[in-house]
Amino acid sequence: MPSKQYRVDRLAQEIQKDVDEILLKRVRDPRVQNVTITGVDVTGDLQQATIYYSILSDLASDAEKAQAGLDKATGLIRSELGARLNIFKTPEIKFVRDPSVAYGSRIDQLINDLHKKEK
Repeated sequence: MPSKQYRVDRLAQEIQKDVDEILLKRVRDPRVQNVTITGVDVTGDLQQATIYYSILSDLASDAEKAQAGLDKATGLIRSELGARLNIFKTPEIKFVRDPSVAYGSRIDQLINDLHKKEK
């Protein structure tokens, strides 16, 4: 059983590396220029991959634009992954904004507010 999880984890790492490279070199959409891939979750049967991303901007409009750009580029990214990965079937991919980055920013803001109150 551990070997199956190892394969899933390795595939997730490979997808993360390849998608990051594809976004940098192949996707020319300006909406995805500031997108950073933060993680990938692959199902146990290797049929679906959820790709988590973050953007530098906190604006909701930028997040919507980035999501739209990623949704539009999904076909290209999946076909590129199919050419790069050595697996029987390329997983379906879905892009989801990583909530941990916003959560971390909120925690930093709260800590800074506490420090200001102490002074």
